[in-house]
Amino acid sequence: MSVDSSDGPLAAVRRPFEGPNTMGNSPAFWLGLAVAVAVLAAMPVLFGLYAAEVGAVFLAYALLGMSLAFIWGYCGILSFGQVAFFGVAGYAFGIVAINVATLTGLTVALIASIAVSTVFAAALGYFMFYGGVRDVYVTILTLVVALVLYTFMGQTAGGEWAVGDARLGGFNGMSGVPDLAVGVGSTGVEIGLLGHYYVTLGALVATYLGLRALVNSQFGYAMVATREDEDRTAMFGYDTTFIKLVVFTIGGAIAGLGGVLFTTQNNYVDPSVFGITAAALPVVWASVGGRTSLLGTVGAALAIQFVDYRLALSGSEWALVLIGSLLVIVVLLMPEGVAPRLHEYVLEYREDADPSPVPREPPAATEEVSD
Repeated sequence: MSVDSSDGPLAAVRRPFEGPNTMGNSPAFWLGLAVAVAVLAAMPVLFGLYAAEVGAVFLAYALLGMSLAFIWGYCGILSFGQVAFFGVAGYAFGIVAINVATLTGLTVALIASIAVSTVFAAALGYFMFYGGVRDVYVTILTLVVALVLYTFMGQTAGGEWAVGDARLGGFNGMSGVPDLAVGVGSTGVEIGLLGHYYVTLGALVATYLGLRALVNSQFGYAMVATREDEDRTAMFGYDTTFIKLVVFTIGGAIAGLGGVLFTTQNNYVDPSVFGITAAALPVVWASVGGRTSLLGTVGAALAIQFVDYRLALSGSEWALVLIGSLLVIVVLLMPEGVAPRLHEYVLEYREDADPSPVPREPPAATEEVSD
């Protein structure tokens, strides 16, 4: 719903993050979001440092899932290789940080690793989109890239596979990756276990708000138009190839940020981050949560990975079976995902509860409305 001056003093603050391309444009939604973030912030206090250690990994995964929801749900680009940018950033951080384990070096490692994933995504996107690769072929090509990286990194076990002091390690992985830290010279902040959890949570919230603002901007309308009908959007004068390239690059940068936070939390990274199982998980999260809902994808990533973690602790090997079954059920019963379906239920409940007409949120500017 639209926001006007009658919504109160917080209307101006909310306005950049609300629009027809996102669900949840009411004070009740923002209150619920604030409560959810507060609950996540309280997790280490309620359950101890171990919860912070495990939770930081889940939040890093949520960033990865959000990167896919952004490019798939809002621009129609189904990338099966988001883990490629996730893993490349993790390895890049480890290589730089191990070789220059100072505050300055770790700061450079953080910037360089995200830059590497961003440039990698831009280069891959350029050759795909300007090379005429579209639709399912993008999905196949991105998956192939991830699997090539998996195969290559798996055979780097020998001593010759090292960059300075950083040994790639093959399937044994790269160990000894330093903790996250930011600073110059001897002045800076070393981020410990608890701090890492809150940094990851802060990065997730900031990224979510930033993407909400972006998809509700003029560029966001062009993104959705490209998703709905690329040829028609191009006829109106939009450079749809450039739009897809920018969106894909941003998605790669977000996945890279998640990869850095994942690697610094575990102090370790191995080729499994590029594997077929890892590649499939973001697609599962986005499909179950709702690819057109950034928050729905985040919720699905956190919930599914928590269940997977609990099953692993119990020694059960049914995690992948349950996740696969969940995906099939959701796709068959609610192909749009859980969050969009819940959003429809909320709108229907409001209409039933209030006898006066309650306007639905307007469709995205480019969606076709039947007569």
